[in-house]
Amino acid sequence: MAVGVLGAAVLTGCGTAPAPQAPRPASPTAASPSPAKSRPPTLAPGPAGLTPVFAHGPRTGGRTVALTFDADMTADQGRRAAAGERFDNPELIAALRELGVPATVFMTGRWAEEYPRQARAIGRDPLFEVANHSYSHYAFTGGCYGLPTVARTRMRAEVEQAYAAFRAAGVAEPMPYFRFPGGCHDRTALRELTAAGVTAVQWDVVGGDAFATDADAVARQVLDGVRPGSVVVLHCTRSAAPATERAVRRIVPELRRQGYRFVKVSELIGAADGRR
Repeated sequence: MAVGVLGAAVLTGCGTAPAPQAPRPASPTAASPSPAKSRPPTLAPGPAGLTPVFAHGPRTGGRTVALTFDADMTADQGRRAAAGERFDNPELIAALRELGVPATVFMTGRWAEEYPRQARAIGRDPLFEVANHSYSHYAFTGGCYGLPTVARTRMRAEVEQAYAAFRAAGVAEPMPYFRFPGGCHDRTALRELTAAGVTAVQWDVVGGDAFATDADAVARQVLDGVRPGSVVVLHCTRSAAPATERAVRRIVPELRRQGYRFVKVSELIGAADGRR
């Protein structure tokens, strides 16, 4: 999850979307070519072969912006969900559909296990694409907003286990994109995920919806930060981000008025890769 100016703790937003005809991964992580479908765009490995990191698309060539939503749920929150805590946000997904806004949902494996029907519906809706936010939402570095830290030897397994949970829920074609819990990563984490074949996706605009109740303040923070090619991080966890749906209903019309076109992360990555 990511924490914004308005949030005091870490949480991630809920995202949506099937890939634009992305192939089913040959392994739990990387997508492999298919005779009938093209591979989703990814970035080439970074220096020393490390996992590439993407933060925003091209600043020129048109006003595009990607809304992303982290669907956070840590491995130990099952009892809280059973007691009625809402880690999902179907109202937000309904608003995105109503507004016709493409989006990328960075989903944890535990979220997909807890809400399999919602995960499947998001994954099969062409408006959305589903990407990986780890299985347990444990941090990949120490000192990351108080999150438990995953062992180095478990980092790749966190990605693979999440993809397995997506497939079990019926999300047939998740994207080869990964968002670090809390956005926290270092060279070790990038090295450990190299074999997973994913592009790490960060952001350049923090929505600030974590634990926020003022939808107007969240909307202002997004609108003040967006530039062409921006990736906005928001959340799809109603109990921890209760103002997100209302903020989105303010953000979308205003950005459209300013001439912005909403796209999925895959389109921004494809545009960035095409300019290299």
